[in-house]
Amino acid sequence: MPVHSQEFSESPLTLHLAREADTERLGQALAGALAPGLVIHLEGDLGAGKTTLTRALLRALGHAGPVKSPTYALVEVYKLLNLYLYHFDFYRFEHPEEFVDAGLAEYFRDDSVCVVEWPDKAAGVAPAPDLRIGLRHEGAGRRAEFVPASQKGALCLTRLDPTLISPLRAK
Repeated sequence: MPVHSQEFSESPLTLHLAREADTERLGQALAGALAPGLVIHLEGDLGAGKTTLTRALLRALGHAGPVKSPTYALVEVYKLLNLYLYHFDFYRFEHPEEFVDAGLAEYFRDDSVCVVEWPDKAAGVAPAPDLRIGLRHEGAGRRAEFVPASQKGALCLTRLDPTLISPLRAK
């Protein structure tokens, strides 16, 4: 069983996203670091860039179609080469049990990647993250903080292309 959250201790990676092109660069770097079975929690206020980052990630993986927030659908499914990527948005949940009632647990498999917006709305019932990405407004740009919550999440961070993320490192 993977070690998650409080039991796992690893230094966070903090990046500064001054413009939208930086978010696209980050999505590209993250796309190259993904592995099947990874669960990523995207945390941040409305408009912090969660869907923008997911869109950039999907574009880097070769998805050319529309990428919309799954706020009403709860999940958007993307079949990419040899990988399923599930993009969730739990913003509209009023109770964590809605995750169970909607039957969403079946999407969290070893052969897929799950990207979850508003994971706090399903706290205690949805699978724990391997990687938490916090997005916050910072001046005219955004700050992205990557916090690994398992060995799988830490491995993902080591696989980020340094030529893509080095210019984004927060000072």
